Parts: sequence; C-alpha cells; structure tokens
Amino acid sequence: MEIKGKVHCFFEQSGTFKNEFIKLGIPAEDYDIQNNFGETDHTDDLFKAIEDAYDGKPSLFDNIRGGQDGDLIMAFFPCIYFTGSTNPRYYTLENLNYQKMTTAQKIDAMLQRSKSRQYFFELIIKLVGVCLDRGFRIIIENPYSKLHYLCNNFFKAPDVFDKDRQHRGDYFKKPTGYWYFNCVPTIGYSYQNPKEKRTVFSCRGAKDAGLCSEERSLISPDYARNFICDFILNKPQPEICPTLFD
Repeated sequence: MEIKGKVHCFFEQSGTFKNEFIKLGIPAEDYDIQNNFGETDHTDDLFKAIEDAYDGKPSLFDNIRGGQDGDLIMAFFPCIYFTGSTNPRYYTLENLNYQKMTTAQKIDAMLQRSKSRQYFFELIIKLVGVCLDRGFRIIIENPYSKLHYLCNNFFKAPDVFDKDRQHRGDYFKKPTGYWYFNCVPTIGYSYQNPKEKRTVFSCRGAKDAGLCSEERSLISPDYARNFICDFILNKPQPEICPTLFD
C-alpha cells in the first residue's frame, strides 16, 4: 500500500503506531479523548465525531482525504464490550460481580451491559459506513476469537489475523484481527522475539468498570513497526528484523 497522504491513528495506544509511521517517513497524527502520555495530537471525542460524520454534520472527518492517493485511518476501536474472554460472564446469574445483587438487580445489570454493547457496536458500524461513503481507507483493530462479538456480527472476517503478536515483538500474545476497508493488506513475515513478555492476567485492571486498563492494551513500538512494514507497506527489514524464512 502506498500512503501519499497522512495516517490518522484513532483511540488509545495509537500513539505508538503514530510514532513508528513518522520514523518510517510517513506523516501521522493520533486522536483520543485522553492524553495520559502527554503526546496525543488531538484530544477529540471520537465517539461524537463518528456520530456527527454519520449524521452529515461537521467533524474531524472533514479534514481527512479520501481515495487511494489519500490518507489512511488506523482505528484501535475500544473492545471491552466485544471481547470473548469476559463478556459472556456478564450475561450469567453466577457472575462474581453480581454476588451481592438481588435477581432484579442482576437482570438490570445484564440489560445495561447489553445496551452498552449495542451502543459501541452501532458506533463501529457507523465508523465503517462513514469511511465507505467517503472513500476513506481504514484499518480497524480488535482482539479476535470465536467468542468475540465481531466474529459473527460484523461486515466480514478480518483481512489479517495475527494469532501471536509476540512473534513480531509485542508484549502479549493476544490474537488480533485487522479489518481493511477500501484497501488490502500486504503480506510480510517479520519475526522478532519480544524484549519483554507480559501476560494479560498479571496486568493491572482498569480503575473503572467497563474500561480496559492502559497496561493491558499496551502495544510495543517494535510490534507497531513490524506490523506496518509487513501488512501495510510491504517493506522488508533485513537490517534489523529477519523474516520467518531466514
């Protein structure tokens, strides 16, 4: 894929990808309502921006250039209501979080969880809809498994499925899907053992219910670079990173 314009990196942790794009000579900016690392270029409410763009109102999407010679969006869309590892448990009466609740309170909690998932599900559909309508190239990242909500409830199967991100230098294994719209992935085979391995369950959880902690969603710079080179730019890296066939 050739990127003649700019890369717009959406949502938390996208700054890691932004920095690696810039190192590779491609202009990039990141967007998130939080700025906990002090490096976010645009502290925008992306949820509102998606809603506004879908409704035809002015939004940050008006500054993105469409077409194959235009910009690229990389969206690390919030996954907390889609993941298959924890979400099914929120719809059972035996959930440990419901221990001190009455049956009526448990039902209310399930219904609220369902409403929240529906809200985020509609948002990701609207995001893709805006990009398809305006001809924006976009790559959407989310965890991926048979239990993941998007597995059977999304536009298509992921175009790239990275089963073990540690093979490209990431901290976590975390099987991940990447959906490409208005563009297609390249296929590279970079291989790099992580400098530091972590397990998701040993990481701190989020302070607030329904949110994923920053530590659990960390992406290593090495992984970002290797992913970009393998699946976006088709750029070999023999000087710093061997391939699986070397």
